Parts: sequence; structure tokens; C-alpha cells
Amino acid sequence: MKITVSHQDAMRFEAKTEKSSFVIDCPQISPIEYFLSSIITCSATDMIMLPKQQGYEVTNLQVDGEVVRNEESPKKFNSLHLEYRFNSNADDTLAARWVMASLETYCSTINTIRDTTAITYTIKHNGKMIRENETMISGGGSAVDFGTLQGCNA
Repeated sequence: MKITVSHQDAMRFEAKTEKSSFVIDCPQISPIEYFLSSIITCSATDMIMLPKQQGYEVTNLQVDGEVVRNEESPKKFNSLHLEYRFNSNADDTLAARWVMASLETYCSTINTIRDTTAITYTIKHNGKMIRENETMISGGGSAVDFGTLQGCNA
């Protein structure tokens, strides 16, 4: 993947990707807001694609993200909490698995920061809270010993 960023004027930049281009208008949206938006959008696309591949449909999807950053430079992310709200024609267990699959496996942007950022999530499915302030299994840079897992298909 290659992206080229060119200064346009004032604090506006154009980002050219292999597929398209877009303007980054820093007075309006900061680069860190673009970054957080990208993290959330990455997981949100998983939340549409994974169910679709399994014959389910997700509607009314909204994902909120809240970050706590260092107060001193570099102002890295210390923690990230994601709240998923959506409806689907699946049961709560499968809905939670979609979120966890996105967080633990498929979302590249989350997986890029997970070793340095404590990541938690909440899931509201079909109007019901099914997970609240859960910790991402592998997030936050801690080593996790899963022991022997039984009953899991590889």
C-alpha cells in the first residue's frame, strides 16, 4: 500500500491512494480524528461484511469510539473504548462473535494499536446490552495465556 500526501494550501492536504484521493482539511478535522475515524470505520465494515457472508443482515449500525490520550507529547492512545449498537436477525451470541472477530482478527487498524492501547468494548444488540466494558482479549500489550482451548474449531 502506498499513499502520497501533498500540501495544497493553508492546512489542507491531498492524500492520493492507489484507488482514489481525498482532501484532509486540518482546521476542520485533525489527523488524529481521521485516524480514530479510520479505526472505527475498519471495524464497522467488518460488522456489515461478516454477517452478510453468513447470510445475516445488520441494520442501524453505529459504532462510537472514545480515546484517552497521553497528556504530554507524544499524545499516544492509552485506552480506546468502542460501543457497538446494531440490530440483526442473528442471536446475541453470534452478534457478539462478529464484534470479537473484528476486534481480534479482521480489523487491521485495531490490530495495529492493540499492543500499546488498552481496548474495551460494549455491545448493544437489538436494543439489549449483551456485553458491557469487556476487555479485548489481546489488547493492551499484555501476554494472555489461553491454556488449552477445547471445543473451538480452527
